[in-house]
Amino acid sequence: MKPTTIITAPERIPLRRFLIASTAAITLALQSSPSLAGEAYPTAKVNTTGLAVTDDTVTVGQLHSATGTMAISETGSIQAEQLAIDQINASGGVLGRKIKVIVEDGASDWPTFAEKAKKLLVNDKVASVFGCWTSASRKAVLPVFEKENGMLYYPTFYEGLEQSKNVIYTGQEATQQILAGLDWIAKEKKAKSFYLIGSDYIWPRTSSKIARKHIENVLKGTVVGEEYYALGHTQFGSLINKIKLKKPDVIYAIIVGGSNVSFYKQLKAAGITSDKWTVLTISVTEDEVLGIGGENLAGFYSSMKYFQSLDNPNNKAFVEAFKSKYGAKSVIGDVTQAGYLGPWLWKLAVEKAGSFDIDKIAAASPGIEFTQAPEGYVKVHPNHHLWSKLRIGQWGVEGQAKVLYESGLIEPDPFPKGYQ
Repeated sequence: MKPTTIITAPERIPLRRFLIASTAAITLALQSSPSLAGEAYPTAKVNTTGLAVTDDTVTVGQLHSATGTMAISETGSIQAEQLAIDQINASGGVLGRKIKVIVEDGASDWPTFAEKAKKLLVNDKVASVFGCWTSASRKAVLPVFEKENGMLYYPTFYEGLEQSKNVIYTGQEATQQILAGLDWIAKEKKAKSFYLIGSDYIWPRTSSKIARKHIENVLKGTVVGEEYYALGHTQFGSLINKIKLKKPDVIYAIIVGGSNVSFYKQLKAAGITSDKWTVLTISVTEDEVLGIGGENLAGFYSSMKYFQSLDNPNNKAFVEAFKSKYGAKSVIGDVTQAGYLGPWLWKLAVEKAGSFDIDKIAAASPGIEFTQAPEGYVKVHPNHHLWSKLRIGQWGVEGQAKVLYESGLIEPDPFPKGYQ
């Protein structure tokens, strides 16, 4: 599949118009007439496994960290998912049914995520769940979703090396974000030496392992340092001294949550600024910059598939709707946008399957195209990841990123040969 065969001019209609249109004439008819929806899609036929679906409503779950160190990153996903659900309800719902939401707080604690996932699936019998951020939280809930046969829409860029019938991964996996980003920085900065820094859990460690293999085996560069710190860590003075001694061409940062605020403020205080140093991160989005302060990482780079500053009709409508709901000062990051995709992709899968049953949704998901995505276009691959682009953004003092590079559509490959 080639990018030029995917995006055509007639598809690029504004998101506003999409919100009052559906994918087929039958769905339009159902949206305009709830009684017709009940006749065409009776509950007994669209819900054969005892999910929380009635003639009028369908209940889903939200499972993110509203509290704890990860709240700085996950709040945007909570907001974007709710926005999507509100818009879907305003346009008639899913198979003529309005979406109800049960919200649970994983509280930045992985056992709590597993406990809340079981509650949502076993007690509440939700039709799908939109949630998690860290790979640690996803790994904690995955056995629950597979055992109870639930469906999770997971919005975060992650390390790959995973595929499940019970998960739709709406963020990027490593080959889409890490490899393409390293290729760009090596070419643009002629970088040969890298210092890898991460929070101490599965995603940063596995991502650094993949990055190291690419740096050493493909880019023929050198990793001069590799450090990990516990979530919530705030004292980076010793690390900064090591960086200064090693003088890497690129500081490659995968620090998450509230630790980012301390890390970037301390970098600046120590004189590590963009006029002398190059920092490339795969974990800082607009959500984190809001807490860090644009002045503390101005000139540094992020490797993401989405930035709020993207200039396309879909994104302009999305940003307008988001700020209208959450305030003019609110910001939208990569994972926030990927969170927004979840409810829409679920709606499209349910309508394609003509059912809320998990097995039917899993089977219907591959091949689904969402041409109105704020990032421009996505398509669900048979491996349940998304085709998407890689973009490099450079941060400004105002907290927004200037997009310097955009790839073509990259096919997801969660099990890349030579990187496992």
